[in-house]
Amino acid sequence: MDAHTQEPSRAKRLKAATRETHDRLDRSIMEAASFADLEGYARFATMQYRFHQDIDALYGAPALQALLPGLAERRRLSLIAADLADLGVALPTEDASRAFPPNIEPDMPTALGWLYVAEGSNMGAALLRKEAAKLGLSDERGARHLAPADEGPAAHWRTFTAALDAINLSPEEEARTAAGANTAFARVQALANASFG
Repeated sequence: MDAHTQEPSRAKRLKAATRETHDRLDRSIMEAASFADLEGYARFATMQYRFHQDIDALYGAPALQALLPGLAERRRLSLIAADLADLGVALPTEDASRAFPPNIEPDMPTALGWLYVAEGSNMGAALLRKEAAKLGLSDERGARHLAPADEGPAAHWRTFTAALDAINLSPEEEARTAAGANTAFARVQALANASFG
């Protein structure tokens, strides 16, 4: 490796490590035509709620907040709950088998992988937001959780990935982060299969 060759960032390595599971999930959501009507969108929002229920505790974990500045403000569960209320859809029953139960310190590298998936989904939300608008939904009604951050989705993502890339991890912890990201994509895939299958 010469001096000009730089190792890809952790975010880029995670993207490569999860490409297959990520692509499969994207295809599932598109094939389900989840934005074809309000009923499909409600199933999509319910799927989102269940995933964010899994990870909600991570946004309040002090160890993760110390590593990822502004993490608490990225939490989206309450926005999705408000969207479901707008749609007249009852919140899913509490899932006792959350990936990250409240008040239990998460495994930090694994949690970073799950947060990578959750935060990365904001980049795709811009396209989904346009589809939601065709159904009469907006940042104030029914599609709050798809609204971009004030600074825009790209800047919001860059802030997150810069903090993620700056964390010192051992090779074994790196492997747990990649495994966590793949597990998160697999979890969303399972929720998608249950919602649209």
